Amino acid sequence: MDFATMHSIWTVVLFVSFIGIIFWAYSKRQTSSFNEAANLVFADEQEENESLNSKGVNQQ
Repeated sequence: MDFATMHSIWTVVLFVSFIGIIFWAYSKRQTSSFNEAANLVFADEQEENESLNSKGVNQQ
């Protein structure tokens, strides 16, 4: 095999991998875990507010 054939094969492998990642990211099975991960920032904030409220600290 010459360089052009190897390059073409590598391009097809990378393209198929990219399409596979796209299908994985948008699959219905991943929705719940992605939503949970997206809300982790708010969970930390909520825990901080609860700990401050339990200590009697007023927030504005």
